[in-house]
Amino acid sequence: MALAVPIIFGQNKVPTIKLKKLNGQSVMLQNYLKEGPVLINFWATWCAPCIKEMVYLDQFEKKYKDNGLSILAVSIDSQKSLSQVRSYIRSKKYTFEVFQDPNSQTFKKLNGNLMPTNILINKDGKILWRHYGYLPGDETEMEKAIRSALKIDS
Repeated sequence: MALAVPIIFGQNKVPTIKLKKLNGQSVMLQNYLKEGPVLINFWATWCAPCIKEMVYLDQFEKKYKDNGLSILAVSIDSQKSLSQVRSYIRSKKYTFEVFQDPNSQTFKKLNGNLMPTNILINKDGKILWRHYGYLPGDETEMEKAIRSALKIDS
């Protein structure tokens, strides 16, 4: 049990991460953290629970972006599937920013486990909340974590 403690504390802060947008442009995660909390969502076009969850991510983006929240959807689809990712996001008219992680390097760096993986990070880079998988109702827990990070009373 004592062995697990240093590992947990060691993973409580986000390392410096460079994200790659769908257009190939790179941006640092820290740029988003300056604005406020960031929810990173790892997903893929082949992941049915990911697709179901995205509707809520879009709602939260619209509802809380004026409070400083950024939602960053990071696709782990392969480089070959990039056009599918683009057309899916376009067809749904999602407003959150979408990134690519075809070799799952960022996913692994942030201890991604199952799909989808959601990680809520505060302005200081501290991981506030982490959730693996998606079942209907999980969005309620996600919204509570977002509101807490934004210091909005329920």
